[in-house]
Amino acid sequence: MTYIGQYQSPLGGITISGSGDEITGLWFDGQKYFGAGLPQTYENKELPVFAEARRWLDLYFSGQAPDFTPPLRMETTAFRKAVWEILLTIPFGQTTTYGRIAEKMAAHKGFAKMSARAVGGAVGHNAISLMIPCHRVIGANGSLTGYAGGMERKVWLLTMEKAATAGEAAEGIFCAPVQNA
Repeated sequence: MTYIGQYQSPLGGITISGSGDEITGLWFDGQKYFGAGLPQTYENKELPVFAEARRWLDLYFSGQAPDFTPPLRMETTAFRKAVWEILLTIPFGQTTTYGRIAEKMAAHKGFAKMSARAVGGAVGHNAISLMIPCHRVIGANGSLTGYAGGMERKVWLLTMEKAATAGEAAEGIFCAPVQNA
């Protein structure tokens, strides 16, 4: 059985879905692909994992990097899951590009290269927004490209995290955080 719960964020309502012990979805209400993966029938019920998700969201929206992640279950294709697992490695306050994720995916699979567009499709269909931080992915030139939750939310989230939109980190995949002036 799938269950849902609600959370009120500074950016509007959020719907959380779970299987009982794991988070399976987290969407801004009304966003593109809202509820993708939800079965036709589900029950509105309070679960301990939803309380844990709300604690995570409270920390996150207060501007802190949560030091834990509730248990997640990615119900998707193998390719999307691999991309989403890379997204999980993007630190709070940092960004990366679709191209860098494609390079990492290609290296992992032993390919010479991989399509950044294919990676973009996987990023865009992320069913567990925020916890799997798809908002931290930007265009190759530092532009703030697409976000299923809406560009205004993406800008707000990256601003709140004080995230960079250009630059390089030592690992070569993440951009360094912006320094406060």
